[in-house]
Parts: sequence; C-alpha cells; structure tokens
Amino acid sequence: MANSKFYGTGRRKKSIARVYLVPGTGKITINKRDIDNYFGLETLKVVVRQPLTATETTDKFDVLVNVHGGGFTGQAGAIRHGIARALLQVDNDYRPTLKKEGYLTRDPRMKERKKYGLKAARRAPQFSKR
Repeated sequence: MANSKFYGTGRRKKSIARVYLVPGTGKITINKRDIDNYFGLETLKVVVRQPLTATETTDKFDVLVNVHGGGFTGQAGAIRHGIARALLQVDNDYRPTLKKEGYLTRDPRMKERKKYGLKAARRAPQFSKR
C-alpha cells in the first residue's frame, strides 16, 4: 500500500459520491458527519457497508465521503458504488466478488421526464364523459 488514499466515484439517480479509502479502523464519515448522524435508517447504513462486508475489509479502512444531490436512498446507493470502485484500486482481486454481488454496476434507473398534456410522467388529467 504505497499510495495510502484510494478514490472511487459513485453515482445513483441524481446523487454523486466522491469516496476516499484510507487505511484505518473502519470509521465512515459522510460530509464531515458520522454515518450514524447522517443516515437515520438502519437499512441505508447496511447498504453503505455492503461492499466492505463482501470483501471482509470493514475494519481495515476509514471511509471519507463527499456526496451531493438526490435523496437519502440515492445517496446511499451512490456511496456503495463509490466504495466498490475504490476497493478495486486497493486490490483488483476483489473484482469477482464485487461484480457477482452487483456493486460495480451503475444503476441506470432515473426519474422519467414529465410529458406535455399530462400532469406527471404518466399521470393523465382526470377524465369525465360529460
């Protein structure tokens, strides 16, 4: 580990996460706040830690994250994607494990645009026969 900082960019929906892995004890800091203070839901904390648990590196790295855009769920997905990409820079042998679990795939699902003549993407105005 000559280079002590490993970087990965993660994206999901409108969220973009810049993730840095630094050798440490397993502390996760998101936007200068602890993960427990940033995410209220326990499921989102589990989502963020998934790549680390899959590669058994939970207590080997401190995770520093800058994330913006989207909501909490999108941000958690973006952070997970970024951590997985950063782990590839640490050791390329993690690739089969992360690929099999689907952590390296960028989730392509986005918000559908609103169409003219409709109230939302697919929601039509109320219809009345008379």
